[in-house]
Amino acid sequence: MTALILEVFRLNGRLITAGDRLVADLGLTSARWQVLGALANAERPESIAWHARTMGHHRQGVQRIANELKKEGIVEFKPNPHHKRAQLVVLTSKGQNLYDSAIALQAPWVNSLSSGLPMKEIASAKRVIEHLKTHLELESENDR
Repeated sequence: MTALILEVFRLNGRLITAGDRLVADLGLTSARWQVLGALANAERPESIAWHARTMGHHRQGVQRIANELKKEGIVEFKPNPHHKRAQLVVLTSKGQNLYDSAIALQAPWVNSLSSGLPMKEIASAKRVIEHLKTHLELESENDR
């Protein structure tokens, strides 16, 4: 398991570097792209804290990125009917277009990256990663 975890760390670093290169011409970084993806794929508008938990990041880091994106008109904050201080964050039309442009670049890249890998192996790797993630989330909840 340790060897697998070390490979995941190495993969993560390479994915961030490749992602940065892939979306650089759009004015994005992997971190900004990840926040856009969380917003674009959310079922409904959510707070920064909710997105940070879902992404496995610290709230402060996601807040910093969201604030930068707001200044550029990519996201906006809306009142949260359930919490006065924790505003909801949503993509603007500019943000949605930017996310769509990133995905248009990502699709051929990911298809090339996965070339030659059987779907069964990809699904198996996904299950292992989901198991580890769930276990770590439960540990984190128990530590509170």
